[in-house]
Amino acid sequence: MLNIHNLSISFGGEYLFEEITFRLGAGDRVGLIGKNGAGKSTMLKILAGEMEPDSGQIASDKDLKIGFLKQDIDFVEGRTVLQESYQAFEEIKRLEKQLEDINHQLAERTDYESEKYHQLMVDLNDVQHQYEIHGGYNYQGETERILQGLGFKREDFNKLTDTFSGGWRMRIELAKLLLQQNDILLLDEPTNHLDIESIIWLEGFLNNYPGAVVIVSHDKMFLDNVTNRTIEISLGRIYDFNKPYSKYLVLRSELREQQLASQKNQEKQIQQTEKLIEKFRAKASKASMAQSLIKKLDKIDRIEVDEDDNSVMTLKFPVSVVPGKVVIEAHHISKSYGDKDVLKNINLLIERDSKTAFVGQNGQGKSTLAKIIVGELDHQGKLKLGHNVQIAYFAQNQAEYLDGSKTVLDTMIDAANEKNRSRVRDILGSFLFRGDEVEKHVRVLSGGERNRLALAKMLLQPFNVLVMDEPTNHLDIKSKNVLKDALKSFEGTLILVSHDRDFLQGLTNKVYEFKDHKIKEYLGDIDYYLDQRKLVDMREVEKRDVEKQVPKESNKDSYENQKKLKSLNNKLSNIESKISRLEKEIKEKDLELASNYEKSVAQKDFLNNYQAKKKELSQLMKDWEEVQLSLEEKG
Repeated sequence: MLNIHNLSISFGGEYLFEEITFRLGAGDRVGLIGKNGAGKSTMLKILAGEMEPDSGQIASDKDLKIGFLKQDIDFVEGRTVLQESYQAFEEIKRLEKQLEDINHQLAERTDYESEKYHQLMVDLNDVQHQYEIHGGYNYQGETERILQGLGFKREDFNKLTDTFSGGWRMRIELAKLLLQQNDILLLDEPTNHLDIESIIWLEGFLNNYPGAVVIVSHDKMFLDNVTNRTIEISLGRIYDFNKPYSKYLVLRSELREQQLASQKNQEKQIQQTEKLIEKFRAKASKASMAQSLIKKLDKIDRIEVDEDDNSVMTLKFPVSVVPGKVVIEAHHISKSYGDKDVLKNINLLIERDSKTAFVGQNGQGKSTLAKIIVGELDHQGKLKLGHNVQIAYFAQNQAEYLDGSKTVLDTMIDAANEKNRSRVRDILGSFLFRGDEVEKHVRVLSGGERNRLALAKMLLQPFNVLVMDEPTNHLDIKSKNVLKDALKSFEGTLILVSHDRDFLQGLTNKVYEFKDHKIKEYLGDIDYYLDQRKLVDMREVEKRDVEKQVPKESNKDSYENQKKLKSLNNKLSNIESKISRLEKEIKEKDLELASNYEKSVAQKDFLNNYQAKKKELSQLMKDWEEVQLSLEEKG
């Protein structure tokens, strides 16, 4: 499908990766991993054809379609969610425009017997055939299915994309890619803007995707659940194994241990040979033997051990002062944005040293409540902070608050006070900003580097309550592990908004689920919550929620429902029978047109009859969709 051979690219005279080779085939679901700055996003851009390598070749199958989900996207203003999603179907939209033009011309013409009119009828038939082949009668239903899987509701479909946040716009872009039926999907951090339920849905979708998928992600659980192959970029090389992430780590570790053992044995042999050479050199009678051993030593292929980039940040959150037992007390908190209610009568009690997770679908108020707690949003109701509470807040877009015109060092110095200004370089060093790197301007930093700088900046202020909103976005897996360990050992109070299941595992002792303007408490970590909610996939969640709302049917209601179902099934069967008959009749007329066009059109009312059957078939297809939808709602 796609062959990459001896690919190299460098920046500023240093190779990001050099002479790497691999192949992508149908069914490959590749996790492309590596530290921030290793070259993962650069690799995706090269595969997508958006960047040229310094050297090497990329060979692909003819007419290969590649879809690329980038970190940054631009939307045309004024389109609804559906209109933007329909941009995935360029060919179908082009054919729709052709059909509209032809039908408009036919409606205006009265020269039914002319050659031009007949040609329009032939064109109409050809375009309708192409429209059907490209899925013109099905694409709208498929679009709605994908959008709902990614968390949109039907009432969102006709809202303008301008009214949605960047995260929801990213979902629309993802929906377009999933609808395009590309041969290869390139996904750069697809879970960054998804909630847990949508991530689970996406896992199921990608597991059934027939083409190849290359995923850059720092979500370990997502990689384990989706990928069947891992390619790591490390120190300019790649390591390629047909295993998901966690199994790859085990294999890579075993391989390195084998290399170390082999290298150790080889070193022993070399040392023994060198001793013999020194011994034989001293005797003239053994000089030839010494020369022979020297030649043998020169021919040895020295065993190399794969280098491992183990540089990670060092992180520890110190507690400033001990607060009172009750840290945060909220009574009847409500928040609306215009006519849209987000939170209604929320009551919450956070005690000292507790570690709490906020989870739930996007738009349900997790970040809103976090901002209310830290005093960034006005609200209704009463919020009280406990004695000696000092809050530090890491916002979801924390990196955007950094001034791009400042250097890394200046950013820290400006945020420091007299007591900790002397420690700025040490803190930066522990976050992997060393040497000349502290003189980099913030605007040239990667997303992961900006997040590291934002975390480093937090340490300059005293706090005993830590509120973090999606802190793992853009952090590589090793950095996430360091952050998780630091939060585990943090002796203060933690409130964590996150969708990263692996990151949340074992980290919190309480979970609040946000849904329908309310919150629900689960006394346990994320595994306990998922077990309680039985989030196997989105359909089970929706089905269970519907079952809770609908009261149990009486025998009479059940009988009436069965009666309606039987009627709908009969109606569906009747429509399918008519569709089958019409398709057969139209096919016969298509053959007549193909074999003898002039004779066919010369027949009285042939074209009018032909066009009428086409319209009838189109209407029947719409009727079929409506009945099928009614059956699904009642089933």
